Amino acid sequence: MAATDVVAGGPMDREGGSGLVTRGQSGPLRLAIHAVAILVALAHIYLNVLATPSELHLSAFHFASFGLLCALVYPAWHARSAAGRRLVLALDIVLGLIAVGCFLYLVLGETAFYARGSSFETIDWMMTAAAALLAVEFTRRTTGMTIPIIIIVFFTYVTVWGKYVPGMLTFPGLSFETMLFRGFYTDDGMLGNVAQIGARDIVMFILFGAFLMRSGAGDFIIDFARAVAGRLAGGPGFVAVIGSALFGTISGSAVANVVSTGVVTIPLMKRAGYSPRFSGAVEATASTGGQIMPPVMGAGAFVMASYLQIDYLYIAAVSVLPAILYFLSVGFYVRIEAKKHGLTLADENPPALLAVLRDGAISFFAPIAVLVGMLVSGYSPPYAAGFGIVAVVVASWLSPKKIGPAGILDALATGSKNMILTAVLLVAIGIVINAVTTTGLGNTFSLMINQWAGNNLLIALILIAIASLVLGMGLPVTAAYIVLATLSAPALADLILRQDLVAAIASGQIADSVKAVLMLVAPDQMAAIGQPMDSATAAALLDRVPAEMKRMVVDHTVAPQAVAAALLAAHLIIFWLSQDSNVTPPVCLAAFAAAAIAKGPPMGTGFTAWRLAKGLYIVPLLFAYTPFIGNSFWIDLELSIYCAFALYAFAVAWEGHGEAPVSWPVRIVLAGCFLALLWPNERLLHLAGVAVMIPLVVWNIRADRRAARPA
Repeated sequence: MAATDVVAGGPMDREGGSGLVTRGQSGPLRLAIHAVAILVALAHIYLNVLATPSELHLSAFHFASFGLLCALVYPAWHARSAAGRRLVLALDIVLGLIAVGCFLYLVLGETAFYARGSSFETIDWMMTAAAALLAVEFTRRTTGMTIPIIIIVFFTYVTVWGKYVPGMLTFPGLSFETMLFRGFYTDDGMLGNVAQIGARDIVMFILFGAFLMRSGAGDFIIDFARAVAGRLAGGPGFVAVIGSALFGTISGSAVANVVSTGVVTIPLMKRAGYSPRFSGAVEATASTGGQIMPPVMGAGAFVMASYLQIDYLYIAAVSVLPAILYFLSVGFYVRIEAKKHGLTLADENPPALLAVLRDGAISFFAPIAVLVGMLVSGYSPPYAAGFGIVAVVVASWLSPKKIGPAGILDALATGSKNMILTAVLLVAIGIVINAVTTTGLGNTFSLMINQWAGNNLLIALILIAIASLVLGMGLPVTAAYIVLATLSAPALADLILRQDLVAAIASGQIADSVKAVLMLVAPDQMAAIGQPMDSATAAALLDRVPAEMKRMVVDHTVAPQAVAAALLAAHLIIFWLSQDSNVTPPVCLAAFAAAAIAKGPPMGTGFTAWRLAKGLYIVPLLFAYTPFIGNSFWIDLELSIYCAFALYAFAVAWEGHGEAPVSWPVRIVLAGCFLALLWPNERLLHLAGVAVMIPLVVWNIRADRRAARPA
């Protein structure tokens, strides 16, 4: 959690090792912030569950309320003297009130603004510019300088310097008035679709998680994990994995996961004999899975649902098996490390499972069951989360940790404060989205990816992985996903569909409209079009179709369900790859937070976490190369089993150790099994990989038992 940093003139707080400063809250200021946070939470619950405000007004209120909270919690700068701190506080109060004024301007003046034909007067210039500047400033306070710089670059690209860029990226430019109007009033702007996701869905799930934690869910998660895995060899490592998986169902934040569960799991792992570096890395890697673990999955999943106009519950459902595979892959490394170093159990007195379930199972699982049940029944996510909050309070009275009036107020305030960063981020990132949609930069970037990748899906995946890592050095995971998905998801979806298009053209079973397009672009192949041909010829024909005509070819060749599945697969790939910034140096906040708890080297912990997080790169290959998305549960389960074998083969080959040491020839064979098990659409190859692996694993287990047998 935040560590107090005593400076001349009074204390300030630094959050999570990020270097961002919050006010040292005490006395009247603390009470004021607490009261504002409670009112903000209550207002969002009322607006989402009991009222039906317009989406634009809801987004404006969301920005104003969390802008006010941000101004109170995060100072404009770090003043050392008491007089300086009072000056900063006065300035921040004024800025917070201006944010509230932007909301009042919209609600009271929107009708008059449209009545005069949307022409700007002085008040319109002042308020729309103030909203944009405040969004940038609040984001600077909560995330650092990278996102504000990106916002300024995109905004000025549209209004100032885009016309000077040569080639595909040139843009003639729009006026400041047009950009401010689009940024404030349209669905692609600051108060548009992405901000509405924060105001509707994310804030309610954050509040639900705050109530669940207030009911003792954190203690239950750790105790449950200790009861299940504490007695296994290297059990504390499994406690971290299981605990982080369960905590991820309600937090959706890697760093929050680390600081909540790591304070228990990391000392347990160190007592078991794991090094500080490995202990921190396991916690960071497992905690990263919190953002891919249903039902919450972090803010990015809600953004994805809005982008694709599909049910959030469907995204959560298709993410269950991949999330399990990810945590399983981390568990493999934990087991291998324990066997490699002969670690025994260090949790000498793990709690009894029945006692843990008796004390906390109802208060933890019942609210989640209510939440999921209402989502399955067709209720909206905010409505389901609202009733989930009620279920948490009711269920807590069946456990030792009852939530009374004071606990309710505390959970409301905590939830609001936890939402500040996400709220201001999603509003500010709307400026970038507005610039991308206005300029068509997303389509241009997609064309560039296709050109750079040479229509090779694997190269495109590598390019996107590198881009996600670079973006993740300066952006939170959600922002990195939004930016990268906006720019590259269409191109990635087209490459995923490419094999279906090539197969259709090769078969000759294509619509007349598609034949006409192919004949137009390849008149020398006119006689062959519509007839069976080899895949290479079909691929060459497809490559001759201009980008502006390719969408029509896709729509008339591939089923709509397959197109939707490919686009979802592309977004899931980007969403997974964007998580790597949590565990990949040089900037890996989850690993740094875990290293601080473990008292290990930050960069060493980061590199170890990157080594353990290979599931982030391997599992998305299922989305890209197999029919995992949009198929039946049984097909998904079969693919998941093959992938589980592949993950274990990779871990053993990488580490050179399973239950016992593994020689280089066996490591090479296991690497071959890994490739065979992931090779797309080759069931016989998958079965052969399993058939080769099983005797190798059995032999390795027996070798371990022989080594443990007394002479």
